[in-house]
Amino acid sequence: MHRGGELAAPALDGLRAQERRTTALLDCWAEAAAQLAGKRAGELRAALSPLIQEFQNALRSSALGRSSRGRPRTQRRAVTAAIDRISDAFLAVDADTARIADANPAAGSLLGLRRDALLGLDLLSFVPGERHADWWIELDAVCEGAEPRHFHTQLQDVRHQCVEVACSITRFETRKRSLALVVARTPELGAKRLPDAR
Repeated sequence: MHRGGELAAPALDGLRAQERRTTALLDCWAEAAAQLAGKRAGELRAALSPLIQEFQNALRSSALGRSSRGRPRTQRRAVTAAIDRISDAFLAVDADTARIADANPAAGSLLGLRRDALLGLDLLSFVPGERHADWWIELDAVCEGAEPRHFHTQLQDVRHQCVEVACSITRFETRKRSLALVVARTPELGAKRLPDAR
């Protein structure tokens, strides 16, 4: 619906969709539509992109609003001082939204941001696009209560430089959410930089 030529904000009150899964569904839907469009695929993608982005932003705002209600002003970090001292990158990720809930300084160093700047960001923004499906599989397994898992993948820093990592992922339940505890280890001889992911 348009109001005065502008797109009306999506009505998401009461909707409790998981942002990560909804984004994956929208991406698949847009790709299928582009394939059906044939020669006009580029034109269709250009038309759909702002609509999908608007929906994702509204969904994200709705989820952040719900999570901030009743939140105490001072939050205690979920990661102990011992985890801050380990050299492997540690990320506590909300298993439903893929948002980074906590991190250690090594994760900040690996991804090119201060540790505190990582909090609240989408983990998948640090994953090359072709590896997103692999991470969704792992996060879904954690949501379903699977045993700890180990896998090799890639992460990318803020400059889109890729690095190979060996990851372990474990579920941790709090009263409010399921966290995926991710430990990412670079090769023993140092981080092997790969070509630009863009």
